[in-house]
Amino acid sequence: MEIKITLPLTKDKVKELKAGDSCLLTGVMYTGRDAAHKRLFDLIKEGKKLPLDIKDSTFYFVGPTPKKEGEAIGSAGPTTSYRMDAYSPALIALGQTGMIGKGKRNDDVIKAMKKYGAVYFGAIGGCGALLSKCIKRSEVVAYEDLGTEAIHRLEVENFPVVVVIDSYGNNLYETGKKAYLESLKEEK
Repeated sequence: MEIKITLPLTKDKVKELKAGDSCLLTGVMYTGRDAAHKRLFDLIKEGKKLPLDIKDSTFYFVGPTPKKEGEAIGSAGPTTSYRMDAYSPALIALGQTGMIGKGKRNDDVIKAMKKYGAVYFGAIGGCGALLSKCIKRSEVVAYEDLGTEAIHRLEVENFPVVVVIDSYGNNLYETGKKAYLESLKEEK
């Protein structure tokens, strides 16, 4: 069963999600990779205003390819999330509630997720062209000089993700592996 979620991702919605849940996201999310995250992080350290409201936001770690005529965006597959690990705890502390990417997150990110209430969703790598079909509108809202790695405001519809790490620290990369290994033992 898929859980339909209307963004923004409030703290109440975050609390209901569990590692392993399949979700369809509809609403507004933002893009950002390491260069944009570093700029946001530097503004936070300097006590300056951010170019967008972080509260209840979901960031998709992606650098979309240039769009073709008639499309909202080019191919938009997830990037490896650990590159944002140095910056994510500060954004989560400011109210970011969702992150979408691929791969593991470090302990500092998971601690911040548990403390402030955030989830990490996984999107399937290699499916960028298919995922882009769920993106109905895209506009640059910050750091245009970064090109495709600028921060984009995306309007998405039924964007498929899986909760990899929930706000309680449950981690599908760990529990899924354990369940799989247990199933192999049972087959013997």
